[in-house]
Amino acid sequence: MTDSFSLCLAGVLLSASLAASAAPVAATAATAAAAYGQELQGFAYPHEIKHFAFESQGEHLQMAYMDVAAAGVANGRTVVLLHGKNFCGATWDQTITALSAAGYRVIAPDQVGFCASSKPEHYQYTFQQLAINTHALLEHLDIHKAAVIGHSTGGMLATRYALLYPGQVTQLAMVNPIGLEDWKALGVPHRSVDQWYQRELKFKADDLRKYELNTYYAGRWKPEYERWVDMLAGLYQGPGRSLVAWNSALIYDMIFTQPVVYEFKDLKVPTLLLIGDADTTAIGSDIAPPEVKARIGKYNVLGKQAAKMIPQSTLIEFAGLGHAPQMEKPDEFHKALLDWLAKQ
Repeated sequence: MTDSFSLCLAGVLLSASLAASAAPVAATAATAAAAYGQELQGFAYPHEIKHFAFESQGEHLQMAYMDVAAAGVANGRTVVLLHGKNFCGATWDQTITALSAAGYRVIAPDQVGFCASSKPEHYQYTFQQLAINTHALLEHLDIHKAAVIGHSTGGMLATRYALLYPGQVTQLAMVNPIGLEDWKALGVPHRSVDQWYQRELKFKADDLRKYELNTYYAGRWKPEYERWVDMLAGLYQGPGRSLVAWNSALIYDMIFTQPVVYEFKDLKVPTLLLIGDADTTAIGSDIAPPEVKARIGKYNVLGKQAAKMIPQSTLIEFAGLGHAPQMEKPDEFHKALLDWLAKQ
């Protein structure tokens, strides 16, 4: 399960140019991942996990979240961090630390269907619904204005949140958001939910590791990335494997069928795009015809296109970085983010 990773990559050799970087990957590939509970029980989060109970679509659900106070002098501002498809609130660890040290209160939820939150048996996933859930959490915490930062799929959710609640979003930042293009309109074949589900049931940690090496980290692997492979692999190897895969399939269908790119022009808040320009993420690229695959997932182009569509936009590109610049070059990334937040 990845943002557009192909299970067939397990049989594909890494290119010679990546051989040196791949060595640490090969060394860890044989390590069996832990098996975590259906709501990621057993995996350690960097801060205390709290739970927000609510009802949605006739289901009793809970959202896990971290609520981290300012570590220094509080500036009275709150930042909400929205994770990506193959990520969790925990993967914002370094960003939480940087924001808290700068005086911000930080809220980092796990969305329904992800990580430490509920995995319902039946749920109609829409970005509107996830935005409504997040808004309910913030209302519960008596937070009525916040800066919203979304990474990857979280960028699509952050866009939808800012469109639904423009008066409550002080600033919007998107880190290598997916959804900067409409893959189905560009010719990527459609997968049914059942097809996504069968694909997710075949999840292998080694496939995810190879995909992340190439897409997320532009061929450069660091030992600390292994923790996030273990996090996802543990979910898929745990007792809730089938339900985890089913929710993942529903979420992939949401991502593929609900583009936000056409509504960038309607954003009414100051918006920052933080783009690793070596990223090649594109949902469904593994089954796209060669001529389609060749023209999608080009973040060195997509970031600039999005910046032109979004009013009040600022584009910061990180040359040579992949899908997760906040993990690849955290110091450089957080300086850029904090400088922008402080100017608004």
